[in-house]
Amino acid sequence: MAVSFPKCPSSPLPPLQTRNRAWSSPPLQVGDSSKWALLEATKRCHLCVSATNGGSAVAPVEPSKKVQDSGTKTTPTDHSTKVENGIRPTVFSSNEFQDLKTGPDNSGRESTVSITVVGASGDLAKKKIFPALFALYYEGFLPKHFTIFGYARSKMTDSELREMVSRTLNCRIDQRENCDAKMEEFLKRCFYHSGQYDSEAHFIELDKKLKHHEGSRISNRLYYLSIPPNIFLDVVKCTSLAASSENGWTRVIVEKPFGRDAESSASLTRGLKQYLHEDQIFRIDHYLGKELVENLSVLRFSNLVFEPLWSRQYIRNVQIIFSEDFGTEGRGGYFDSYGIIRDIMQNHLLQIVALFAMETPTSLEAEDIRNEKVKVLRSMKTLEIDDVVIGQYKSHTRGGVVYPGYTDDKTVPNDSLTPTFAAAALFINNARWDGVPFLMKAGKALHTKRAEIRVQFRHVPGNLYKKCFGTDLDRATNELVIRVQPDEAIYLKINNKIPGLGMRLDRSNLNLHYAARYSKEIPCAYERLLLDAIEGERRLFIRSDELDAAWALFTPLLKDLEEKRIAPELYPYGSRGPVGAHYLAAKYNVRWGDLGAEH
Repeated sequence: MAVSFPKCPSSPLPPLQTRNRAWSSPPLQVGDSSKWALLEATKRCHLCVSATNGGSAVAPVEPSKKVQDSGTKTTPTDHSTKVENGIRPTVFSSNEFQDLKTGPDNSGRESTVSITVVGASGDLAKKKIFPALFALYYEGFLPKHFTIFGYARSKMTDSELREMVSRTLNCRIDQRENCDAKMEEFLKRCFYHSGQYDSEAHFIELDKKLKHHEGSRISNRLYYLSIPPNIFLDVVKCTSLAASSENGWTRVIVEKPFGRDAESSASLTRGLKQYLHEDQIFRIDHYLGKELVENLSVLRFSNLVFEPLWSRQYIRNVQIIFSEDFGTEGRGGYFDSYGIIRDIMQNHLLQIVALFAMETPTSLEAEDIRNEKVKVLRSMKTLEIDDVVIGQYKSHTRGGVVYPGYTDDKTVPNDSLTPTFAAAALFINNARWDGVPFLMKAGKALHTKRAEIRVQFRHVPGNLYKKCFGTDLDRATNELVIRVQPDEAIYLKINNKIPGLGMRLDRSNLNLHYAARYSKEIPCAYERLLLDAIEGERRLFIRSDELDAAWALFTPLLKDLEEKRIAPELYPYGSRGPVGAHYLAAKYNVRWGDLGAEH
């Protein structure tokens, strides 16, 4: 039976280097009878495929924008199911739809995914990437046909790579069944190729190995660059020239840091786009894959109780807090060239602010969400020195144990002024958030390890019970806390009466504690992001204009700090950070929420 499906509006792409071979799949012809062709067509037209036997095979994401195949014209219609050109759309079951993920193309060939971890011998690959890939495999999220290659300069055999990887793999507590067998099956799909990062010849050899495992299938290739940024372009050039897919897609995941400032970031983007289209570049910020960060938009946009309150009218301040209870131990040399502002604030924390403060997107499509995030970043006031406090941890003795200071690290210069702590006040100049301080704080070697978002609401006007709180009205303020890590939770602080004959008030928490509510272990952020990259979902990855807007906020500040050689305030290892952070908050009549009795 011939299958009819709508034509997609054409949107010309900027020309690519001809050496970058086929980053998209071959064009499909109207009338192609295979279900695989139907699936590919629905993906391109941004339509949904119903996985139920009784529903329509094709349903539009936006009903008002559905189009019919009518030659050269496209006209909007309603979204009811119609017989077009005398042919009713094909309907298939959820099992059949699952098979289509790696099913045949219109030539009858199956597809495969080759995942190459570049920098496979590094800590990130060993501790995060390979374990995340195994978790996806264990839960059945990887395609039927896949191969994993490690690529690095280190000399290593396939069996040595498997031995190295096996030491970091484990099954989740709630999924121990057949764990050893699954590990063995996974490791059989892992291979290694040694080569230089700037050698086209070595990548040609890699390409031959990939083709051997791909066979006659449609080859899709994903490269994860777990390497220093100064060799990104060498690897991207070599993969583009020598090891990109000839008949499927090629995608590249790029790890932060994305430059050191606006200029170097723009230069890196220009370099990447010499060999890749923007849609092929997946700039990863693993914090966007955190369960509670992804839940942020769900909490706001699917609960009527919160969305009306999400503005300057009811919110007094917003705090984004990141703290680690350890120093740079072992990576002081790397950290000293970037510092806490570049390492944490400009990416992780700023991305959370953008997600928190954005307007309601028109849909959950990646571009709609990223468009709203860019608008927020472009509305922010550029940071100045007066908006920031920086600090650096010093040696401290506690309980007979001596904890070293930052400059005690042998890889760090003795006169280093690199901040290991920073607090900043940001403001968004738009109608929703005008005048609301967004306070960010990040630091190493502090008293606790945590990452959380704290939303402090305004005082109740004419509060009838203010006498019960004394002069400290902040104790009566409602506060929403989203604890990203550890021990994930969402809780709302409310005021309530203590049982008894008197009128005594207490502050209690309405608490969603993830460990108590859900028995399933929370996936690692890298699992979600790797799966999204394989499926081509870009919602949680950073677009180039988003990156430009983020650097535009911080670059003037970073240049001032370095040119004027501003000395950071020293704070003891294991303390709550420099005193200046409290003065910064007090400047805007704010008290840091992580300093209360609960901490």
